[in-house]
Amino acid sequence: MKTQRDLFNAFFRIGIFGFGGGPTMIPLVHKEVVGNYQWMPDDEFSNVLAIGNTLPGPIATKMAGYIGYKVGGITGCINAVVATIIPLIIVMIAGLGLVNEYRDTPWVAGMAMGVVPIVTWMMAKLCYDFFLKGHKAVGAVATGLLSIASLVLILVFNVHPGLIIAAVLAGVLVKPEKKIELKTNEKEG
Repeated sequence: MKTQRDLFNAFFRIGIFGFGGGPTMIPLVHKEVVGNYQWMPDDEFSNVLAIGNTLPGPIATKMAGYIGYKVGGITGCINAVVATIIPLIIVMIAGLGLVNEYRDTPWVAGMAMGVVPIVTWMMAKLCYDFFLKGHKAVGAVATGLLSIASLVLILVFNVHPGLIIAAVLAGVLVKPEKKIELKTNEKEG
């Protein structure tokens, strides 16, 4: 029962503080799942995020569903998803009505503008953390080249990020039949 309570508390906090939509919730999910409760390591979280991004629908509920299922089975899945969406439903019903009514007031406009830099830094921190993980996994050069190639594909050629993630996952899943070994010439002594 403690696990179900922990799942609900973690994802309820994510739902409350995840202002700005699903992508802004990712650093919060990471903090709760990897940092606070240690339900999975960074590598597994990265895989969950990558796969979740390739599937249709909101990322926050997909991650909540998977992580809830992994931690607490079917009940955990339902628990985590419900905990994630309850705050969103409350905000949509109550908050958006108020924001819509007072949208022309300076304090509401200022509040909306103030959230943008916070969300930007949350996403930048997440990107930096993933860059460091990639650096450890495949090296700095490969991580840098993949990052630059992804950026160019998204910004210049308007390729959907899900297609890039799917291509990378396909590349990782396809194993070559023969491993190539590099041999160095060593002087015998």
